[in-house]
Amino acid sequence: MASVIFSSDELVELLKAAGEPTRLRLLVLLASGDLTVSDLTDILGQSQPRISRHLKLLAEAGLVDRYQEGAWAYFRLKQDGRAAELARTLLAAVDVGDPVVQRDGERLGSVKRARAEKAQAYFSQHADEWDELRRLHVDDTEVEAALLKLVGADPVDSLLDLGTGTGRMLQLLSENYRRAVGVDASRDMLAVARANLDKAGVLKASVRLGDILNLPLDGGEFDLVLIHQVLHFLVQPELALGEASRMLSPGGRLVVIDLAPHSLEFLRDEHAHVRLGFSHSTMSEWLSRAGLEVEKIVDLRPAGKGPQGLTVTIWLARRPAAAAQSAA
Repeated sequence: MASVIFSSDELVELLKAAGEPTRLRLLVLLASGDLTVSDLTDILGQSQPRISRHLKLLAEAGLVDRYQEGAWAYFRLKQDGRAAELARTLLAAVDVGDPVVQRDGERLGSVKRARAEKAQAYFSQHADEWDELRRLHVDDTEVEAALLKLVGADPVDSLLDLGTGTGRMLQLLSENYRRAVGVDASRDMLAVARANLDKAGVLKASVRLGDILNLPLDGGEFDLVLIHQVLHFLVQPELALGEASRMLSPGGRLVVIDLAPHSLEFLRDEHAHVRLGFSHSTMSEWLSRAGLEVEKIVDLRPAGKGPQGLTVTIWLARRPAAAAQSAA
């Protein structure tokens, strides 16, 4: 905190925002992940208008973030900025053994367990079809190992996972990034992702509802963007690549993981695949049109999967720093 300096007026306003019992309890709870007004009402036992008013004051002070997901508004502790650093300092001084904090934590645990049970019910309902697809292509562990090797050990400041699904990529790369956002068009899948992130204790990633072709985010914010097994569901995958490129900061990288060309027509009819894989040349052309330079392509061929085995391809591309700066 020594490097963060506030004027006396700024500091007073921030401390006024955080220095109220209910608002401090809200900050403690939001440090544990994304929660709705309804969640917080259940935990704190206060009325929805009262909780909403407190959250509005915290958001105006720059201490929490708010984002919309359909009819629901989610809140989380702000991750960046001077006010966020002050909030982390204040929260580090909170006695976790305080009876009120402990009681709130127990109720938060109940909310997260209910969330996990609902997510698991959805996941179990679709588990058979996901397992069928996994049996066709190379093992997930091999794909994940190749991804980690491509990404490398250098720290990632900001990660964006498009079509995050179960949030697996956010968990896998959690040691690499400082902050991350996962976007998905399915509220059910977002519930699964939130439950998985809660279970794994990943607090620096959040997920939100969004259209991969029209992302609810400012451009140029991320230095690593992932699109994992999503493009084959899209009628115009190249548009998603253009939107992903828009999200990249100068010199940022895009990783696309998808299927190589194949002839398994049943995937169209039974699993909603629009595209039966992508060739090196097609994907490279699209990435080039999106203003990206392909740096590496890795093919992962299945062993022992028979004639219906599917090859998984990973494309690594980069947004040139000079081009990105001139475009800005």
